[in-house]
Amino acid sequence: MNRRTQQEMEEIEEQEDDYVNASRGAVDKKRTRPGQRFFLLIAVCWLILLAIMGLRIYLTSELSGNNAELYSRIQELETNWKEHNASRAQWSIDSYCLGNTDKKCLPCQKGWWLSQPSCYAFNNPKQKTGKTWEEAREDCKGKISDLAVVHDPAEKEAINANSFGTNVYWIGLRVEDGKWKWVDGSDLTDSSWIPAPVEGHCAMFYNGRDTWLSWSCDYKGPWICQKKALSV
Repeated sequence: MNRRTQQEMEEIEEQEDDYVNASRGAVDKKRTRPGQRFFLLIAVCWLILLAIMGLRIYLTSELSGNNAELYSRIQELETNWKEHNASRAQWSIDSYCLGNTDKKCLPCQKGWWLSQPSCYAFNNPKQKTGKTWEEAREDCKGKISDLAVVHDPAEKEAINANSFGTNVYWIGLRVEDGKWKWVDGSDLTDSSWIPAPVEGHCAMFYNGRDTWLSWSCDYKGPWICQKKALSV
């Protein structure tokens, strides 16, 4: 009886030891979980950081390539622009200086007449080959000039005195926003020279008269170009 009791007591003690050890193991596992979670969080953060850095390097590389291509294109355009303008400038200088018997540069190109400080060219084609106001201005721009601008009676008289052929010429005056404006952006200062502004109308110089015509800009007629005279 006593032996059995002693044996039962030993079994109970063993069971208690196992229970205690199991409880300690559970507690140890619980204590290690926060550490595992921390290291897992660190690993995830590193992965995210590496992904961001990789994406940044990729985008930087792509943008650098695009910027280099864009910069190269801009340089090419600038080079072409400089070469084009240099050739135009040389052509302009040659047209003032070459072919003159005294081998001197003139203030105006051949075919232009001088009235300081400007040079003027009267373009007097046949009626069927005339130009609208816009076409006439484009023609002048192609000659590195613009339609004639008249700011004072002296300029007006200079054009009047040197005009010939047909009676009317396009000049650089048209109606914009209900008022007469010159192609250089200035307003007409003497309204007595032309009728009241009408939308869609441009000004035509009238040979031998003090007043100008207000005419539809689509009319095809002669025109006067003007550019600054060369200082020689």
